[in-house]
Amino acid sequence: MHRPSLLLTLLTLLALLTAAPLPAIGYRPLPHLRPNSSDLRFGDSKKYEGSSDFVHLRYHMGPVLTGSITVHTIWYGQWQKSQKKIIREFIGSFSAVNAKHPSVAGWWDTVRLYTDQTGANVSRTVRLGEQKNDRFYSHGKSLTRLSIQSVIKSAVTAKTKPLPINPSNGLYLLLTSDDVYVEDFCGQVCGFHYFTFPSIVGYTLPFAWVGNSAKLCPGICAYPFAVPEYMQGLKPLKSPNGDVGVDGMISVIGHEVAELATNPLVNAWYAGQDPVAPVEIADLCEGIYGTGGGGSYMGQLLKGKDGATYNMNGIRRRYLVQWLWNHVVSYCTGPNALDQ
Repeated sequence: MHRPSLLLTLLTLLALLTAAPLPAIGYRPLPHLRPNSSDLRFGDSKKYEGSSDFVHLRYHMGPVLTGSITVHTIWYGQWQKSQKKIIREFIGSFSAVNAKHPSVAGWWDTVRLYTDQTGANVSRTVRLGEQKNDRFYSHGKSLTRLSIQSVIKSAVTAKTKPLPINPSNGLYLLLTSDDVYVEDFCGQVCGFHYFTFPSIVGYTLPFAWVGNSAKLCPGICAYPFAVPEYMQGLKPLKSPNGDVGVDGMISVIGHEVAELATNPLVNAWYAGQDPVAPVEIADLCEGIYGTGGGGSYMGQLLKGKDGATYNMNGIRRRYLVQWLWNHVVSYCTGPNALDQ
């Protein structure tokens, strides 16, 4: 009887081990023998979700936003004043260090851990810039990824009150109302970010698009404040600001702005080998909003006296925002962890 060689046996075992799926589970990291800055900040007793030694988020030497970040907003379509206020106050909360714990500013602290090749961190300062209203749907109610760039071009080249052009520390946030369809919306994405092409806009500007899904697909993009039809028997949670579509947008906006700050030109912080479809700091923690989160479980959340569900506080409002990947400790982290 022919027996396989020892080398072949070892290679076979190695192949089986490496082919097996590697679960991403939360665990308690062992403390370092000597405390460093991350130990003092996070402590050795913290629990973090989505941890994995097999995620290789790497820095690819591109720029991150180390100067004061200004978010210029384009309101495309029909928006109520109350809806704009919810979103503006969320963005204004990124730098509100005195907000009640757990805070949006505490969530932004994870973004600030990321540095450029000089060692400079992502800026603590995020402020609202100029705003542009496009209430008459200048490019129609069905947009492609390229026509989104044309909307931005119209905003920065408008004859009256154009948005300022700030390629180095400006972010351009295009928000579409609930009656606007964008290519791949609902089926594949609820928002995305990239940078504009000089051939279309005239400049290279980091931008993000996020859509209001209230009419088109709230069960997909505004979950858990709405649930998909196929999830019968599951009741939606009460949204913290009384607007299902906009409250659903908040986490998507946070997701995209965090990734824009750490990977504005898609050549800085990401995992994987493909910069065209990078896995970034928010992608790694999708669906995780609190301690124990993972799989279909969002984690431990907070509930207000009014029954609304949230996980962090802004200046005057409450929000539900997903956690972010912390490359220092290789876990998803958030300000509402139970043992913080």
